[in-house]
Amino acid sequence: MVIRIGDEAPDFTADSTEGTINFHQWIGDQWAILFSHPKDFTPVCTTELGYMARLKPEFDKRNTKVVGLSVDPVSDHHRWAGDIEETQGCAVNYPMIGDENLTVAKLYDMIHPNASTGPRTAVDNATVRSVFIIGPDKKVKAMLIYPMSAGRNFDEVLRLLDSLQLNAKHTVATPVNWRPGDDVIIPTSVSDEDAKKKYPDGFKTLKPYLRVVAQPK
Repeated sequence: MVIRIGDEAPDFTADSTEGTINFHQWIGDQWAILFSHPKDFTPVCTTELGYMARLKPEFDKRNTKVVGLSVDPVSDHHRWAGDIEETQGCAVNYPMIGDENLTVAKLYDMIHPNASTGPRTAVDNATVRSVFIIGPDKKVKAMLIYPMSAGRNFDEVLRLLDSLQLNAKHTVATPVNWRPGDDVIIPTSVSDEDAKKKYPDGFKTLKPYLRVVAQPK
């Protein structure tokens, strides 16, 4: 199946390093980050998992759960965790899903639907390198897909999450290179009359379709 922004994130039950996960139940009323890896004991992914572990407290502050996935068994994940802690200086502090049968990878359109299970290399699993941001309503809010050679920027994932949560709370949009605290954009769906009521301290109109205002608190 093809996953698009706005779709309900497919539910699943899978084994993980922290026990069985019933995905929608596990998310509960929080946000979630699901990020996948083509294989255990691969170099780029090792650096990513370690950095995500260091960054996890920031996701915690944002009421967001983190879960990784790799198309290898959970037993391999446990062994890999030792390498990650040794080389990256931080222990993995979130669950890692085992997906050796490619069940979740296919469910989330991370890999070709005809991909076979069994012994596979990281190259065979090259498309399994995705990030999904999922809201409390279990809808997919954003997706990122990276190639094998480029490590993901999880600072950008955090920035994107901040933007999504701000939009969910205040119905605003964020401009290019926005960082928390910067001015935001009033969507065109909000009339000037409604904008004046919502922002009594005023806003700046650069063009009728481009209005900026201080970030709501």
